[in-house]
Amino acid sequence: MMNPLNRIFKPQTVAVIGASNNEGSVGYALISNMIGSGFKGTVYPINYKNKSIYGVRSYAKLSDTRDEIDLAIIATPSATVPELVKECGEYGVGGIVIISAGFMEAGESGQEMSNTILGYAKKYNMRIIGPNCLGFIKPSIKLNASFANKMALPGKIAFISQSGALCTAILDWSVEQNVGFSNFVSIGSMLDVGFHDLIDYFGNDPQTSSIVIYMESITHTRKFMSAARAFARTKPIIVLKAGKSDAGAKVALSHTGTLAGNDIAFDAAFKRAGIISVNTIEELFNAAQALAMQPRPKGRRLAIITNAGGPGVLATDHLIKLGGELAQLSDDTMEKLNNALPAVWSHGNPIDVLGDADAKRYKDATEAVLLDKGVDGVLVILTPQAMTKADEIAAEIVKLVDKYPKPILASWMGEKDVEKGREILETNNIPVYRIPENAVNTFISMHRYTRNIEALHETPSTIPQSFNPDTDKNHVLIKSIMGQKRYVLTEDEAKSVLTNYGIPVTRHELATTEEEVAIICKKIGYPVVMKIASEDITHKTDTGGVILNIRNEVGAIDSYKKIIEATLSAKPDAKIKGVLIEEMVSKKYELIIGSKKDPIFGPIIVFGMGGVAVEVFKDLNVGLPPLNMVLAQRIIEDTRIYRLLKGYRGMKGADIEAIKFLLYKFAYLVMDFPQIKEIDINPYVVDHTGGVVLDAKIVLDETVSPEKVKSYSHLVISPYPRELNREWTMSDGTKTLIRPIKPEDEPMERELFKRISKQTEYFRFFGKLGTVTHEMLIRYTQIDYDREIALIAKVNENGEDVMAGVVRLVADANNDAAEFAILVADDYQGKGLGNKFMNIIMEIAEQRKIRKVYATVLNANTVMLHMFRKRGFTIRDDDDQSRYAEKILNVEQEAEA
Repeated sequence: MMNPLNRIFKPQTVAVIGASNNEGSVGYALISNMIGSGFKGTVYPINYKNKSIYGVRSYAKLSDTRDEIDLAIIATPSATVPELVKECGEYGVGGIVIISAGFMEAGESGQEMSNTILGYAKKYNMRIIGPNCLGFIKPSIKLNASFANKMALPGKIAFISQSGALCTAILDWSVEQNVGFSNFVSIGSMLDVGFHDLIDYFGNDPQTSSIVIYMESITHTRKFMSAARAFARTKPIIVLKAGKSDAGAKVALSHTGTLAGNDIAFDAAFKRAGIISVNTIEELFNAAQALAMQPRPKGRRLAIITNAGGPGVLATDHLIKLGGELAQLSDDTMEKLNNALPAVWSHGNPIDVLGDADAKRYKDATEAVLLDKGVDGVLVILTPQAMTKADEIAAEIVKLVDKYPKPILASWMGEKDVEKGREILETNNIPVYRIPENAVNTFISMHRYTRNIEALHETPSTIPQSFNPDTDKNHVLIKSIMGQKRYVLTEDEAKSVLTNYGIPVTRHELATTEEEVAIICKKIGYPVVMKIASEDITHKTDTGGVILNIRNEVGAIDSYKKIIEATLSAKPDAKIKGVLIEEMVSKKYELIIGSKKDPIFGPIIVFGMGGVAVEVFKDLNVGLPPLNMVLAQRIIEDTRIYRLLKGYRGMKGADIEAIKFLLYKFAYLVMDFPQIKEIDINPYVVDHTGGVVLDAKIVLDETVSPEKVKSYSHLVISPYPRELNREWTMSDGTKTLIRPIKPEDEPMERELFKRISKQTEYFRFFGKLGTVTHEMLIRYTQIDYDREIALIAKVNENGEDVMAGVVRLVADANNDAAEFAILVADDYQGKGLGNKFMNIIMEIAEQRKIRKVYATVLNANTVMLHMFRKRGFTIRDDDDQSRYAEKILNVEQEAEA
């Protein structure tokens, strides 16, 4: 299907509504940028006051052109725009760019006009960029549909910006720096077309190698995450987010709430989507260019070659600060360097080749470290000295570019003396920077992209044991508490919530009298811990509400009295439920696991060093649910405490598997209960034998209904749709579980492809499948459940699970049309599985409000053609060998919130 954005970005005819002869006006800039620019399409100025604009005949209205208009650009006062959009729709215009301002930012009247415009866009099936934007530039077709004062250079970077003013500055900079673009888009207020639409569009554009975004705000967050995750695997998406930090400090009731600011939520989201997050405009384009020029580093270990000590030290300091590592050179590499360099070289990394280094010395040193398995990338630094020939050294370094699959970055410091050398490096695809810190920034950005993509590509291990949470018990408990108009759970209530999700907590009971204290302590066994139980006391240690290591009955009763007295003294109006008595547990490591509901990205998960000093050390990492065991591992290993948890200098480490499984279960808890606003497990104490929760806090969201709400509507990443699981029996009695595919199913799908006959392979893939690679299986098993569904039939053969077949429905970005595909292993054909698959997938299509289901079928596949006809598909010839089948479903598209 043709993407409707084609009529905006690949127009044959353009109408400029509001074109003007007044120099200095937006209308004049627009028309002057398009006429005589080399754009081969037809441009129609629309202005009822003038007979000609910029020497070209002008038209009073669209219909006077008597031509089909692909793109209309509107640059008129805001009050006139709604009627002009309606006129465009009635005339059949494909897409619109609204330059005009004065809409969503102009109060109630502006919002009303925005709603009217959006209504017309939907009614007439038009896409709209803007309003309040600069327009766009597509250099490859010489189309400058903007009022910028110059044309962008052609290239492979798609640039998207919410700031029109920033666009003009970047455009000026890019021409000076020789940075080219496939598309240069000012997106404005995003009334209709948003980041997700353009990521989908440019992600499928063969002329675009990377997508670069300047972002101020984000809408349609779930669609943005879905689009980014779909394309970040193959094309780098690099984002500079302005205003990540909160405008002001907000009162939070938990450590997690205090620690997990808005900037952390964006970092977690970008990391999960595979996006590279940068901090400056320079980093934005440096990363894009480097990823287009050089291979990605496999790790963070950098070798630095320099002819001056100072720049090498500065580069090292910056590398360590950003989380990189200086590569440890192997004995073999050291020997090569000793042979190639003067005796007084630095004998370590950074490799100081000395101020008199010539081209050969530079090349030999660079090649030696590129051969070292402990080196992931090389930074070559040159400072101009009297004997330095910057161009000759550059010419030798570029000879190494295609020989080794590792990135080479360069910093040729200075200006005139190194200018020719810089040109040689850039021409031969080595990114070159004026200062080494910028090269280090780029290396770290490239490494982060590698890490993010590895996480997307990794096949998760299965969970270590079954996980069957008691969701109903938690619903009853939370509904009861919210029914009391209470929104902070007591510790015993919070621990009940955790227990119902298989999260281990200390043995505990609530005491309300001195007599109960004695009985409970004897039951639990000394030593014990005693804590105040009050919905009004969140940080119990601050009010004297915690006493540890109580070893006998006398001490227990005395502690009970002290806790009550201290609490009432600190907070006289506190409602005291009693005193919680717990077993005393001592383990080596204290961790925090928490969650805070972000207004944009929903619940974010926080993990790191716990205990009372959590806000001092701030050793934290964050992630977004849902989690699998691989994603849980990534969250853990990106903290400083991970070095201790895995065992350090002879000390036993912690049970990492238990921590990963805890994060997995914790993620499901915050996914299943949108009523949870903040949750703290602090500390979770753990050693090599396992872990247990010592303290927990849960704060509920007053704005969410206590009743069960729409599944996972508060998440930005669609979780595994377990509600689609169903058991079914084939016609021969074979029992099967039909369920959505999981990343963990990669081995089963690999075996499925081995089992099918040549004919089945031909019917499904229209030819020979070829080598089944890990990357191919990732594409099939690691899917975005928002835009795609794949169901497998799992059967048991001699005690081993195998995949009997798989059916897929892959929707377009707007969930309007979806392609159908099916594969059933030969052993299970003729047993009703294909028909069952098709019935279920068509039900899912209707539930998801998909308007059209289609497929391409070989003429020889008569069984499949019969199945389509039986279900009312329209079938027509596609080519000599295949037919096209489609069915329009009777569904109404849901209005988007």
